[in-house]
Amino acid sequence: MTDNVAATVALTGSAGRMGAVLREQLRDHVSALVLIDRVPTPGPLAPGERAVTVDLRDPAATHEALAGVDAVVHMAGIPDEAPFADLLEANVLCTHHVLEAARRHGIARTVLASSNRAAGCYPNSHLTNPADPVRPDGLYGVSKAAVEALGRMYADKFGLSVSCLRIGSFEEVPSEARHLATWLSHRDAGGFVREALRSGSPGSFEIVYAVSGNPRRFWALTGSYAPVDDAGEYAGVGDAEDVGKAFDPAAPQSGHYAGPEFTLPHLPGT
Repeated sequence: MTDNVAATVALTGSAGRMGAVLREQLRDHVSALVLIDRVPTPGPLAPGERAVTVDLRDPAATHEALAGVDAVVHMAGIPDEAPFADLLEANVLCTHHVLEAARRHGIARTVLASSNRAAGCYPNSHLTNPADPVRPDGLYGVSKAAVEALGRMYADKFGLSVSCLRIGSFEEVPSEARHLATWLSHRDAGGFVREALRSGSPGSFEIVYAVSGNPRRFWALTGSYAPVDDAGEYAGVGDAEDVGKAFDPAAPQSGHYAGPEFTLPHLPGT
């Protein structure tokens, strides 16, 4: 095992877009990797990998799937705006089942996928710190604020070690002007997760913005991981008008996600 990462790590949402990347980023840094998703894991398993098909909405099945692991990286869930009932089930309830399994098994470290959109309504002029009050930009952001609250409660009440990563714009390369501030590269995503697995002690809790080292970023880098990639290398993304709109000091940091039209289709009766 290298990099002093916990020996056996469970990765939920392993068949998803981010899960697939983290699978590659983690497999060489742990002794064993348990791949958990509600759909079968694609591709052949590498040495040290084990796949478990389970629906995290089932608390008993979640508890069984996490038996014998040292740490959990919980990436499963709905990754965008959706009806609130669906978000509560997939993001909040499933996170509760993961944390409860971690408590009962005595799992040393849990890393939770949060999102920058838990505070996406701060204006671009504000350098947002994880300690600032949440300002969700929609129902999805509310669900991630609830995920953070659950993690805090399990750390304070039950002594779990929990890290919440407020994930930025997870892309192979920046593809729009806003990404000059919000981009999270694949390599840095793996770095943030591995660092979160190495850090922490019983009862510790942290919220960290997972974003590459972009000079124009809206968020304070407060964790111990130093990003290695930089959206400044893609300064040609977007024309002058696009950049001007994306970095209007009064505009919300989450851009169009903060607009009413992004949430209205998911509200009852609209």
